[in-house]
Amino acid sequence: MKIYTGGGDQGRTSLFSGERVFKAHARIDAYGDVDELNSVLGALAAALPVQAAEIGPKITGLQADLMKVGAWLATSPGSPALAEIEALTTADAAALEAAIDQLDADLPPLRSFILPGGHPAAAWAHMARTVCRRAERRVVGLADAAGDPSRQDHYAWLLVYLNRLSDYLFVLARYLNHVTGIPDRMWQK
Repeated sequence: MKIYTGGGDQGRTSLFSGERVFKAHARIDAYGDVDELNSVLGALAAALPVQAAEIGPKITGLQADLMKVGAWLATSPGSPALAEIEALTTADAAALEAAIDQLDADLPPLRSFILPGGHPAAAWAHMARTVCRRAERRVVGLADAAGDPSRQDHYAWLLVYLNRLSDYLFVLARYLNHVTGIPDRMWQK
């Protein structure tokens, strides 16, 4: 498989469902943000401290989930090509909630806003969180632009998953600082 085809040289790209769209299309922005998030998760995984090595497989699983999210976003609503893409379910969001609860159980209560940073892995988790929130906003825009409720439903599970994922990444950042002995830096108003 060749990496370069020249097909995008005129500012257009193909969706999984076959349509050619401008590279500045809202759908491309959305799955581009998901791709960026996946890359940031790769950097996070590379920076994991030994005290949190058990998080590595979870991050790999999240990256696989994000490939599904990207494929879904790269396919137009109503396209027969969607049948080939496994959608995430409420069980995937529930798994993130369980992971949040598990990590949070080891953390001191949060009483104020914190500043992103600390251990390099925690800083990457904060970066991932902010990219995830941006991806979520892009998907909200796609759902809003879809207009009719049946098309908005196309995006419903994506919004739930991305919202839970950003929450998970926030708690993960705190957890990574905690297990490495670095206290959260509280925002001083």
